[in-house]
Amino acid sequence: MSSFSQPAASNSRVRFGGRIKNFWHRVSEGRQIDDLWTQFAADARASYGFYGRDVDWEEIQKLPRWRRPLHVTRQFFWALLLKMSPARRVLLLIAFVLLVLSGGNNINLELFSAILFLLLLSLELADKVTMKRDLEIAREIQSWLVPSHPPEVPGADIAFATRPQNSVAGDYYDAFYPNADAGPEGKLMVVIADVAGKSVPAALLMATLQASLRTIAGDGAPLADLVARLNRYACAHSLDGRRFTTAVLSEYDPASRRLTYVNAGHNAPILRRAKGTLEKLEVGGLPLGIRSPITYETATLDLRPRDALIFYTDGVVEAFNEENVEFGEDRWLSAISSMPELTAQESLQFLMKRVDDFAGATRQSDDITCLVFRCI
Repeated sequence: MSSFSQPAASNSRVRFGGRIKNFWHRVSEGRQIDDLWTQFAADARASYGFYGRDVDWEEIQKLPRWRRPLHVTRQFFWALLLKMSPARRVLLLIAFVLLVLSGGNNINLELFSAILFLLLLSLELADKVTMKRDLEIAREIQSWLVPSHPPEVPGADIAFATRPQNSVAGDYYDAFYPNADAGPEGKLMVVIADVAGKSVPAALLMATLQASLRTIAGDGAPLADLVARLNRYACAHSLDGRRFTTAVLSEYDPASRRLTYVNAGHNAPILRRAKGTLEKLEVGGLPLGIRSPITYETATLDLRPRDALIFYTDGVVEAFNEENVEFGEDRWLSAISSMPELTAQESLQFLMKRVDDFAGATRQSDDITCLVFRCI
């Protein structure tokens, strides 16, 4: 009898162990404990920053040290509570009251409290999943507005990458021929822009910027006029300057290797000459949408073989690491200076890796976009 029962028990344990393993793999998506902890830590820091914005830290600093933890906890609780709908606030308060009244001795009250907490969690999760699905659709639509592959440019190589902080971004980049009939024989428009704000509002303004730029550029207007017209449109939809856009707009002539540009209040692109010197593209004027009418200055550069021009948004230099230290312009310039002679795509990967290595597992605080234009 025992000779049969032992293999049966062993097989039962194996099956049970297999079910536990499959369950854990499904829950963790196959990630290691270190990866899960890193993700949790990043989420916790982001949540702390999110709710911490509603905490009156100056007032708390005036309190004695022994009173601060209680006041911080209370303000964090209110920050959490006020972000719920009124009905859910009441439900959360009832769950807390029942938990306190149970005193750890009344199983029925504790069970009912747990059910209320689970109900609240399911309601909040349902909202998040619905919003996430809508944002994924918005992100797919937004991806149609920017090029998925760089255009062919005689004597040049282009690569670009963007990483939204959320599902959708306010960053915009583009490289296109305004005169489609001329193709690679005509002038190439290279653009990078950053709409003030984040997520959906910024993404909507980014879409209107893209549509306006494509329309105005198709008229064949000189670059200075193009930017002035774009600024007038931006001012009409900027909510009195609160929704402005920084941008660098440039025209590149492949025949002469000449680049004409306007910097409208954006992070200055960096031109690394073949001999290693760095130049900043700073000529221009105010961000789009601040004031109209306004005159924008243009500047011209003659590019040479092995020159590399790097456009980027402020999310690159404002990336933070776990110690809350900013990547900064000095590290960015150092990365560009040390960039080896590579293709545009390899150069882009090199630069982004420098930012990633610095930031580590810290969740990015802004959209990150970079475009590398390299002369061959």
